[in-house]
Amino acid sequence: MPMASNTNITVEIVTYCDALAHIQTIRRQVFQQEQGVSPELEFDGLDDAATHLLAWHQGQAVGTSRLRTLSEGVAKVERVAVLATYRGRGIGRKLMVSALTYLRAQGVTDVKVNAQLQVRSFYEALGFETTGEVFEEAGISHVAMWVRLQG
Repeated sequence: MPMASNTNITVEIVTYCDALAHIQTIRRQVFQQEQGVSPELEFDGLDDAATHLLAWHQGQAVGTSRLRTLSEGVAKVERVAVLATYRGRGIGRKLMVSALTYLRAQGVTDVKVNAQLQVRSFYEALGFETTGEVFEEAGISHVAMWVRLQG
């Protein structure tokens, strides 16, 4: 299968209610099936109050992320997931750039991610910096990372 370029990917802001089936399918496949995260941890009851992004390729939902406000001017990007067969095509980056653009437009100045160690460099390339020590979340090593959004 030829690699899809970033231009073939669209990202939209959605509500959990409107896109529940797509969001759950992607997150179940990536976090539960691939990484062994329990459903109770993955679906933590915070989705309804969050903003979600969906990445689409030719009518198929292939990636998702969740945005939550932590305090005034501070947000967290979570549950960034791209289906395995679509990785390496810039979809995760497009999801993150879209998330940061959206958050900046909402007046957010500081954004946090809890990055799995194996993808720390992905977030560093987007300007995130590591703060604190490595910690375990859902049995996976993570590190807290932050980026300050400029104008």
